[in-house]
Amino acid sequence: MMYYSGIVSNQRTSVVAGGGKRKTVKMKGEGILFIISAPSGAGKSTLFKLVLERLNDIKPSISYTTRPMRENEQNGVDYFFIPDEEFDNMIREDKFVEWANVHNYRYGTPKEIIRDQIASGEDLLFDIDVQGARSLKDEFPDSVLIYVLPPSFQVLKDRLLQRNTDSEDDITLRMENAIKEIEGIAIFDYLIINDDLNKALKDLESVISACRLSRQKNEFDYTMYINN
Repeated sequence: MMYYSGIVSNQRTSVVAGGGKRKTVKMKGEGILFIISAPSGAGKSTLFKLVLERLNDIKPSISYTTRPMRENEQNGVDYFFIPDEEFDNMIREDKFVEWANVHNYRYGTPKEIIRDQIASGEDLLFDIDVQGARSLKDEFPDSVLIYVLPPSFQVLKDRLLQRNTDSEDDITLRMENAIKEIEGIAIFDYLIINDDLNKALKDLESVISACRLSRQKNEFDYTMYINN
């Protein structure tokens, strides 16, 4: 196992430094699924939005959910918010790669949309729970799983209290679920500690850049390169 500043990795990688909007070399072949998971309050959603703003050629995967839409969310942008009846119909029609019950609401990842996007070479970024990450890894073994944690469990609880969007019962449930999730992070390829947002963002960008460079190496046609 190799250790980087702020990242724990069980893969050999190269890291690309730099700031601002990055340009990437578009390679032929399938896209990469980057899956970010974290307990509530770890800063996953913030990192998700920021990395989409800074990196080229990566798109968000939008899940379906029965959870009520929050004040700062948009339907079709953050999630597709649908009633339980419609979600039941999609399950019966086998339209999800995976779906799970999380904090008493259901979330599902659309199957055909993902397959079409990666087949066209698009890289996708997922913001989903550990159950969903595990199912996606089973369906797409080359997916890159990234787990985000705050520096301590107490900090996690403090962040939930400070955002003032959940009831005491919801916070208790989320903390209980966090313990179960953290115990299962061995399936993840990378662990990012979100103590400083800017540093955590750079770490996430480095993981994505390294995986893209690895793909570039794997798809490199050396005979064409030599003879060109």
